[in-house]
Amino acid sequence: MSQDDFSQRVYWLVSRIPFGCVATYGQIAGYAGSPRAARAVGTLLRHALENVGDLPWQRVINARGRVSFKGDLGRAELQRALLEAEGVRFDDKGRCDLNTYRWQPREIFWDVD
Repeated sequence: MSQDDFSQRVYWLVSRIPFGCVATYGQIAGYAGSPRAARAVGTLLRHALENVGDLPWQRVINARGRVSFKGDLGRAELQRALLEAEGVRFDDKGRCDLNTYRWQPREIFWDVD
C-alpha cells in the first residue's frame, strides 16, 4: 500500500467516526491496514488541520483515552473542548472512558470497497 493510499484510508475512516465517539490512533492505523502506524496517523491528522476541510480530527485520541499534546497545548485544549461539546466526558486525570466512547464500526461497514 502506498503512502497516498494509507492517507486516503485514514482520512476516510476518520470522517466516519460518529459525533460523540472517539477512536485511537492505533485503531485507525489498524483499520487502515497498517496496525503499527499509529504515529503516522497522528502526523496525518496534524497536517489535516490545514489541508482537509471538515475532517473531525478531534475524535482521534491516544490509547490511554487522552488528548495528545505533542508540543501544542492550544490544539490539545481545542480538541478537548470540541470533544466535550460532543458530549465526551473526561475524568480528573484527563482521560475519557474508551469503553463508553470508543467507536465500534459494525461489520457491514467493512463490506464497502
